[in-house]
Amino acid sequence: MSQSLHPMLNIAIKAARAAGAIINRGSLDLDILKVTHKGPNDFVSEVDQAAEAAIIETVLTAYPGHGILAEESGRAHGAKNSEFVWIIDPLDGTTNFLHGLPIYAVSIALAHRGVIQQAVVYDPTRNDLFYASKGRGAFLNDRRLRVSKRTRLADALVGTGFPFRRGDSFQRYVKMFETVMQSCAGVRRPGAAALDLCYVAAGWYDGFFETGLNPWDMAAGSLIIAEAGGLVGNFTGEADFLYQRELVAGSPKIYGQLVQLLAPYTRVIKGGDAAADGDAPAPAPADVVADALATSLATLNDPAAPAPAEEAPARERKPVRIRKIEAPAEPSEATLQRPPARSMGPRPPRGPAPAGGPGPQGAPRRKPGGSAR
Repeated sequence: MSQSLHPMLNIAIKAARAAGAIINRGSLDLDILKVTHKGPNDFVSEVDQAAEAAIIETVLTAYPGHGILAEESGRAHGAKNSEFVWIIDPLDGTTNFLHGLPIYAVSIALAHRGVIQQAVVYDPTRNDLFYASKGRGAFLNDRRLRVSKRTRLADALVGTGFPFRRGDSFQRYVKMFETVMQSCAGVRRPGAAALDLCYVAAGWYDGFFETGLNPWDMAAGSLIIAEAGGLVGNFTGEADFLYQRELVAGSPKIYGQLVQLLAPYTRVIKGGDAAADGDAPAPAPADVVADALATSLATLNDPAAPAPAEEAPARERKPVRIRKIEAPAEPSEATLQRPPARSMGPRPPRGPAPAGGPGPQGAPRRKPGGSAR
């Protein structure tokens, strides 16, 4: 298998398997692992750190001039200005791992000038290797992957992830969950976004959506879905999802229907805010409309509130007088004696004209006893 793969993809696979071996060993001694908190409900163990170190060492040994963006160490390693950046999540699903729930994975992606070119997601508990190279298709072990063929959201199984960090809008998510849940066949939440995306590529899910994600959660899985024939974007269907902390994915038909449902809940985060976990979400379009309506209602209900600048003050209306319609005047004697108007119908034939009167049409008038003038 490795002979026909891209050399950089081979390095990613080698690094993912090295990290998987560390994770499998650590899963045998969960009770003695050292665990620290990065934030509320956000854990990191010594296994995360050891797996990340193994990945970075493997990558930089092969490509010392490449950059690194890793979950635990950020940009501390590798070249800072390289066009090649390895995006690494050494253990996606740490909470599952710490509880012995065997749903977690290693996620590694390589971006060149911001475009994902190589991707690997490795499930060490099942020895499942999902991988893809841009333009070469997506695979699970040696089997080619294709997204599902379902076209109706009502028949679709959709994956998701629940918000758990401080600053995540849980109430907003509940509304979003309710909207999707009522429109599909079922919703699942295993707890490892990298694997969820691979399940979409394999056709096991028909779609997926989640908020609060980081680039290392999405990078590898997004390329695997795209190479399997699926679509990935943010909640408004745009392709700049990687740093927007929201993602929707699925087969083409299901993706389009999910975007229609989720667009009102988008929260595009601008600039440097994308890297901060605790940022408050930007108001969604639905929230903006609600705020505008609330402001309008408050203005209408408050008599002391000034009128909007663009509106002219209302003019005072005077009472409208209803005039009495006068009856037409009685016809005069002259009007009564006036002959009726001639009808437009055919004329009756004329007889001889009287003396001194007009003759037939077109004939000259004659005087009595005289000749024609």
